[in-house]
Amino acid sequence: MTALVALGLGLVAGWAAWRALGPVLAAPVFTRENHRGRLVPTAGGLVLAVAALVVAGVVAVALAGFGDGDGPDRHGGVGGGPGGRWAVLGTVVGLALLGLVDDLAGSGADGRGFKGHLRALVRGRLTTGGLKLVGGGALALAVCAPVSGGGAALLVADALLVALAANLGNLFDRAPGRVVKVAALSFLVLAAATGLPDDLAGVAVVVGAALALAPADLGERVMLGDTGANALGGVLGLGLVLATPPTTRVVTLVVMVGLNLAGEVVSFSRVIESVGPLRILDRAGRRQ
Repeated sequence: MTALVALGLGLVAGWAAWRALGPVLAAPVFTRENHRGRLVPTAGGLVLAVAALVVAGVVAVALAGFGDGDGPDRHGGVGGGPGGRWAVLGTVVGLALLGLVDDLAGSGADGRGFKGHLRALVRGRLTTGGLKLVGGGALALAVCAPVSGGGAALLVADALLVALAANLGNLFDRAPGRVVKVAALSFLVLAAATGLPDDLAGVAVVVGAALALAPADLGERVMLGDTGANALGGVLGLGLVLATPPTTRVVTLVVMVGLNLAGEVVSFSRVIESVGPLRILDRAGRRQ
């Protein structure tokens, strides 16, 4: 399955999942205040995980029906070898579940940023953010192991890339639709740089599902929450592992480290508001 077909399947599955999960997310347990103080359902990122699961199931049946077994190729997203398929699926589902815990049980008292969560861990207390930090790191190692294609050092670097990309998604999730826009632009850059190989099919499914949720996110009818922001960022980081050579991944890792460190001391929202083109793009489609 090509990445373009996967993107279309993700759009359809994301729309269907949002329609099905809308009443579930409307339950009081999911309600949180957004940036304007409006009560809005959070954890809309569950749509991404459900859409990815549905598409993976449909593709599995289709492959079995056509007698197309899994080849030895380590790549492939949803449309290629088993390593890539399970890596993408494990990433979106695992990070969504870790984010869901933070969306439902996290609070400002748990501490903010890497320093806050690490400080709590040193004191023997695991915050919901610390759970994402530890669990997300372990998950990144597990999903990268079948697809990294190098030794232990490259595996650790790839896992850091996925984990930091997931956290960066969370840092951008401070306004309606922002993280979806950043993810869509990032996917376009990745697709243009790599020629949109079939390796990116699984990533395309998740991005497509996010685009299907974008109107509701921009309209403040749902928030992606950490459930969606972490999963979306992590999957895009995994896309780099699946579709780019080690040198590119190491360079990108250095950039990711810099952006995550900057996010500890600088408000991305303030930067975006201070740059005209970024401000226009950020506000596009949002309720005024």
